[in-house]
Amino acid sequence: MVRTNSPLRHMVSVINHDKVGIRFLIMDCPTETTLPLYADEFLEHNVTTVVRCCASTYSPDLLLNYGIDFLDLPFRDGGVPNNVIVAQWIALIDKHTSDPLYGIEKPTIAVHCVAGLGRAPVLVALALLEMGVNPLDAIDFIRQRRRGAFNKLQIHYLDQYKRTTKYRRLSSGSSHSISSSSAFFSWGGRVLSKLTNKGGIHGPQQQEQHYQQSV
Repeated sequence: MVRTNSPLRHMVSVINHDKVGIRFLIMDCPTETTLPLYADEFLEHNVTTVVRCCASTYSPDLLLNYGIDFLDLPFRDGGVPNNVIVAQWIALIDKHTSDPLYGIEKPTIAVHCVAGLGRAPVLVALALLEMGVNPLDAIDFIRQRRRGAFNKLQIHYLDQYKRTTKYRRLSSGSSHSISSSSAFFSWGGRVLSKLTNKGGIHGPQQQEQHYQQSV
């Protein structure tokens, strides 16, 4: 849980499900001014990666200096992610589950959009679904910890979502997975620009173009 004396205690929600080997932080959008406060919270919760789902309001340089990886996955406010975004997100989840950080029992991914009520909760819910949590249970679990999360479109999307073949195999008893991201991902304070072999976003200009296409 977020520290009771933290200035972010009403802005950051911890999503820690027993069935999932990753912990998540859902939060609103930092700014250049508030990012140091968030960075302290990230270190407190063993955050390995910060994922941004909205337009840029800060430079990730401070996060990188702390050894925290950063990934931009922008999509439309109030909407749902396209297949490229989903593939990038699943590659990140797969990397955390198949190659956990040495010395960290349960690494944490921090995800934010503008208010932390739509896009960020959707990505976290997708991770829970991929790990075998029922859609409605995942929605309820997150809403209990992040009041106001999800709109009707997003709930319908999650209810209809089909887990990837990889994770269906894992649920059937496979002991490990083969990640398409292994050649492109490394821990320790990097901007993650390509996690899958398809549809990589390689730099700020491409990221901005991708965001404009998403909205």
